Amino acid sequence: MKNVTVSMDDAVAEWARLEAARRNTSVSRLLGELLAEKMRSDDAYERAMQDWLHRERSWASEGRAYPTRSESR
Repeated sequence: MKNVTVSMDDAVAEWARLEAARRNTSVSRLLGELLAEKMRSDDAYERAMQDWLHRERSWASEGRAYPTRSESR
């Protein structure tokens, strides 16, 4: 585990102290957990986007115009 120094606005530091106390943890652990969650979220989004980009498209128009909204009803 690495130790890092973090600089933040006083209001953010106060929120972090209060939130850590509310969760019965340290500011250090709170920040580590928040960053780990952000990392997991970003990774999941990236995987989903790559999956979507690499799917075979079954809705291609094959050169024909797509129907208008009123035609598709």
